[in-house]
Amino acid sequence: MALSHREKQNMKSSVLKTRREVVSAIICSYPGGRECAAARIGLALKKFDNHAYENNSSRPLSDAQLYQLEQEAGTQHFPNYVAAMYGGLFVPVADPESLDNVEMYTLSVNVAAKRGCVDQEIAKALADGCISETEAEHILNAHNLHMAARHAEVRAAIDLYRNKSGGAQ
Repeated sequence: MALSHREKQNMKSSVLKTRREVVSAIICSYPGGRECAAARIGLALKKFDNHAYENNSSRPLSDAQLYQLEQEAGTQHFPNYVAAMYGGLFVPVADPESLDNVEMYTLSVNVAAKRGCVDQEIAKALADGCISETEAEHILNAHNLHMAARHAEVRAAIDLYRNKSGGAQ
C-alpha cells in the first residue's frame, strides 16, 4: 500500500510556531495554491489574502475555514500547532471501519520510519559531539511525531481487534 499525501507530509512535518506560519503552510500545501484556496472558501482573492495574512485590520481565517482547507490539502498543521501550544501531541484517530491488517502494517511502517527520523536527528546532532538548542528542537520535534504515530498505531490496534461481543475472553 502506497503512502497517502497526508502520510508523506507527516513524515517530514514540523510543528510550526505561529498561527501565521500555519496559515501560510496550509495555503502553500493547498492544491492550486491561494487562488484555489480562496475559491474553495468562497472569498475573492484580495479578501482571502487580507484574512489569511491579517492585512488591513482583517480578522484571520476562522478555525473552520482552516479545517476545510486542510481536509483537502491533506495536512495537519493547525491541530499540530494547537496541541503544541498545550505541550501535547496531535494524534489523529483512525476510522475503525477502514482498519484492516494491511492498514495496521502501513501504520507500523510509518512508526518505524518516524523512529528512524528521530535516530537520524540524534546522529546528525552528535556529529560534532554536542547537541545545540536548535538540534535539540529538531530531535524533540521528530520524537513528538514518532510518539503521535505510535499512539495512533496502538489505538488502531485496539479498535481493530477489540472484542465486539462485549463479553470477556
